Amino acid sequence: MDKLRVHGLAVSALIGVHAWERQVRQRLLIDLEIDTDASRAAAADQLGDAIDYGTIARRVTAIVAAAEHRLIETLAETIAQSLLDECALRRVRIVVHKPGAIPDAADTSIEIERSR
Repeated sequence: MDKLRVHGLAVSALIGVHAWERQVRQRLLIDLEIDTDASRAAAADQLGDAIDYGTIARRVTAIVAAAEHRLIETLAETIAQSLLDECALRRVRIVVHKPGAIPDAADTSIEIERSR
């Protein structure tokens, strides 16, 4: 199985459990891993035979912009289910990074994997 990956997609989200977090958008980073069979796209060299990662990135950005979740776990689940349903994907792995969530930590993240 081939894998399409997008790492570090920067998005702006209204997310968090604290009152101040409900007032300001925060920068999150999203990593995506999507199962695919790239052989047809590679042979044809045509975007129509491939997963359009630009479209996927725009969809994820739109999902995050519209969401107002309290937890990164919920946001990750929303992204995964939307991509599986709307883009007819077989399996996705989503990592939502919330840098700065813990003052002395470089990063805090959740990783989920969902499939149809």
